[in-house]
Amino acid sequence: MKTWLSIRAYAKLIDRDFDEVLKMVDAGDVVSKEENGEIFIETDSQERLPGTPVRGGEVLKVDLETGDGIQFVEKTIGTILNMHEKVMDAKDETLETLKSENSFLKDALLSMQELYDEDRKTIETLTAELNATREELEFMKRKYRLMWGKVVEKHAGGDS
Repeated sequence: MKTWLSIRAYAKLIDRDFDEVLKMVDAGDVVSKEENGEIFIETDSQERLPGTPVRGGEVLKVDLETGDGIQFVEKTIGTILNMHEKVMDAKDETLETLKSENSFLKDALLSMQELYDEDRKTIETLTAELNATREELEFMKRKYRLMWGKVVEKHAGGDS
């Protein structure tokens, strides 16, 4: 998150003299650019103000009267905001992925349900056909028993 301030506004923000800020620009202590003859300074640049106490293990003391540490605080806030944006983007991406997976699973489940319903209808049809075939077989058995029973009686009666 880059914020550009005119050199005068930047000098006022860090409570430094204009000439002192100009020396910082010349020395490369701050990131700057020039547009239409006016110098602008990036307020959340990676460079530190000279004398800003940022060392491992030390507590940063911000002196609001002299402006020491303000840039560090601005940078820290910018970093936190950037990390928050990345977390939110990752969260949105994760939600989209989960929605996509849920949609896929829902479609697969509906497809499986349709196949199950078709299989159930096929089983019912085959069961009905099997029952009809069994009834027909029983009918044929009775018919042939009656028919062959008479033939056996005639044949048995003729032999005796």
